[in-house]
Amino acid sequence: GVLAVSWYPPNDADNEGTNPDKLIPLILDLADKYQLKVAFHIEPFKGRDHQTLKTNIKYIIDTYGKHPGFYRHYDRIKKKHLPVYYIYDSYLVKSSNWAELFTPGGSISIRNTEYDGIFLGLLVERQHKESVASAGFDGYYTYFATDGFTYGSSWKNWREIRKYARGRRLMFVPSVGPGYIDTRVRPWNDKNTRSRQDGRYYKNSLQKALDINPSMISITSFNEWHEGTQIETAVPKATDSFTYIDYGPEGPQCYLNITRQYVSKFISED
Repeated sequence: GVLAVSWYPPNDADNEGTNPDKLIPLILDLADKYQLKVAFHIEPFKGRDHQTLKTNIKYIIDTYGKHPGFYRHYDRIKKKHLPVYYIYDSYLVKSSNWAELFTPGGSISIRNTEYDGIFLGLLVERQHKESVASAGFDGYYTYFATDGFTYGSSWKNWREIRKYARGRRLMFVPSVGPGYIDTRVRPWNDKNTRSRQDGRYYKNSLQKALDINPSMISITSFNEWHEGTQIETAVPKATDSFTYIDYGPEGPQCYLNITRQYVSKFISED
């Protein structure tokens, strides 16, 4: 029901991107047309800290917040619908600085204002459980689709993380994916390749996430072909130098069908 869009401030897109103000309005319009919602995945843009993030959260809300395609999630503690933001590489900023923005008593607190939201910090290493919590974030997400790559992305740790988060009234959003292979862009990283196993890897990751009964699950990704995590419709294709991994005998819709199957299970168990 929700797609998370990689976002940089205006005029600060990465080398692969386009100015977000040219893309986001179109994405919001199309999302609304197909009864989807859009959340923002905030990238580590140049100069990102607690102060510049506050400026950009205001920009996002003032520019897009009234669009019917803009996602707001019901916060059971605050008893109202709030925007959801994934803060990628949140550990690059000190917890004490984030706390100035994300705790009610912070010097530039965003809490209980029109710009309040549900802010999810990236959990990579074990110590991030405490640092993200002390920073005032509303929860964690794990992003990476490679089981065993990090503490946070390892399925065996999800129940422990969920227990820790629940004890502090924080959300835990496990991130799942269909597999992983990024050796075209990172030739040295073959140890983190994870075979799709004709869909079994994806099913296993989804089931591991469902087993801990989270309030939200994120999928990495829909169309990041360079990391081999795409689930969008795909057909076999080969060039002179490379053969893309296709979806085998299950056909072009394989991973959308698996997604639909587990979304139905998630809804029925909610």
